[in-house]
Amino acid sequence: MIEAELRRQERTPAWLARRINCERTNIYYIFRQQSINTDMLMLISRALGVDFFRLYSDSLGSGERKNS
Repeated sequence: MIEAELRRQERTPAWLARRINCERTNIYYIFRQQSINTDMLMLISRALGVDFFRLYSDSLGSGERKNS
């Protein structure tokens, strides 16, 4: 979902890395992971202006688990 949102906003992994103060290669690592640290998800949510926590919790109500 993070990678898809980044593309939707026409942003690059380098842009996100600068916004959350990490290396660009870490962004690609995040894309490949099945889970994410909540602190990191908060930073990414703020950088992209998207509440990924809400998106995930909404999927709990429908019985689905959305992949990151």
